[in-house]
Amino acid sequence: MLSAFANAFRTPDLRRKLLFVLLIVMVFRLGSQVPTPGVNVANVRSCINNVEDSGLYQLVNLFSGGALLQLTIFALGIMPYITASIILQLLVVVIPRLEALKKEGQSGQTKITQYTRYLTLGLALLQATGIVALARSGNLLQGCELDLLHSNSTSTFLTMVITMTAGTAVIMWLGELITDRGIGNGMSILIFTQVVATFPASLWTVQQTEGPWVFGIVMLIGLTLVAAVIFIEQAQRRIPVQYARRMVGRKMFGGSSTYIPLKVNQAGIIPVIFASSLLYLPAMAVQFNQTSSSPVLNFIDKYLVGGDHPLYMAVYFLLIIFFTYFYVSITFNPEEVADNMKKYGGFIPGIRAGRPTEDYLAYVLSRITFPGALYLGAISIIPLIAIVLVGANQSFPFGGTSILIMVGVALDTVKQIESQLQQRNYEGFLR
Repeated sequence: MLSAFANAFRTPDLRRKLLFVLLIVMVFRLGSQVPTPGVNVANVRSCINNVEDSGLYQLVNLFSGGALLQLTIFALGIMPYITASIILQLLVVVIPRLEALKKEGQSGQTKITQYTRYLTLGLALLQATGIVALARSGNLLQGCELDLLHSNSTSTFLTMVITMTAGTAVIMWLGELITDRGIGNGMSILIFTQVVATFPASLWTVQQTEGPWVFGIVMLIGLTLVAAVIFIEQAQRRIPVQYARRMVGRKMFGGSSTYIPLKVNQAGIIPVIFASSLLYLPAMAVQFNQTSSSPVLNFIDKYLVGGDHPLYMAVYFLLIIFFTYFYVSITFNPEEVADNMKKYGGFIPGIRAGRPTEDYLAYVLSRITFPGALYLGAISIIPLIAIVLVGANQSFPFGGTSILIMVGVALDTVKQIESQLQQRNYEGFLR
């Protein structure tokens, strides 16, 4: 990895792209530190230092690099865009018009991207309204009795909501700039930046609260987890595909062999986001009905909010497995893949084209999804177990979501750098 970056900086074109990405990242981090107009910065910092968040906004705060609870102009981070992208992916399967756009190629994808931007702004407006309302009422940081805002007026409320929504639009623009003029997927790199930004502070917290021995154990476990995640993320089942030769005019086409790569973790981090978001709903219901003494709310508050109860861990684990199968089923269509292979004269050795190929692909996909789902569930409950065993807080540094994001984005970026280096350094045609 280090050699790839060193060689990239020796290449003028790649060096300009990498420096451009670093510039955008610096602007992004600067916006994550600038407070929204109307925020009482001193009170916010005092509350963050003295009051630990309940975990209700843990995922959003993670994707904002800690900017959410500081109420900065980039407080919402990249989360509205992630949510909008997931919703559009689900709607493509349900709505025939969107499915037709997806099949139109680049023009259809451009239209879907435009819809994603509009939905992102709508979600950002709703999230900003909810967060500012909670800050206004004093419920954003549980146990904090200080005023987080200088004024509770309507003008201050509207100014903060508009500023945070505009900040989300700027984040989308920065991500697209990286995609167009830099290296890698811009949105993924911005997510990576925000997750990494909270990592040193989380490690230092473990060192201060638990001492050097526990810190050393945490580091050893963390490095082992990173190595395991890299191994699983790279693992794939390659299904061989052979294309028959065919004569078109006087030319012979086909006769080549390739493979279909099926990753063990075919769903990525999406099931973890789905499961976390679903478990936040009962926690939000408890927070907004604190005066109620309903038995259902008391049960939720006791077992499904803290994250340290075995029932919460079991539900979280099972939800991740369910959403892994669900997301893989809507993103990989064996029938469509089998039809495309048949159309272009491709076949799997030993398997007849058509329905047998579809059944074989579905069988292999179901078998390989099971260990992938178990892997995602095991990685995701590690921080919950650490909270119980080590006494770490909700910002445990080697959390499953953090590791999956950091390793996945880093591997993808290095692969793109290496592919561009190979394109520029390939001299085979000169010999």
